[in-house]
Amino acid sequence: MNNWSVYIVQCKDGTYYTGITTDIDARIKVHNSGLGAKYTRGRGPVKLVWSEGLLTRGEALRRECEIKKMSRAEKQQLIKN
Repeated sequence: MNNWSVYIVQCKDGTYYTGITTDIDARIKVHNSGLGAKYTRGRGPVKLVWSEGLLTRGEALRRECEIKKMSRAEKQQLIKN
């Protein structure tokens, strides 16, 4: 069972935000309520465009770091696949 997820949301301005969570649905609701990450405040509503399940928080953090280092084009390719 995957306990952690890495996710990418697309903000209404077209930008991407990457994060980790144990409950994607709840996290998206928090982002859309304006109480989520500072980056997504004022850029909502956001929509989930990609996610990947991982077993541990450490794995999720490492994957999040990899994704955050990607270019926009690389993120779009990841989302497309």
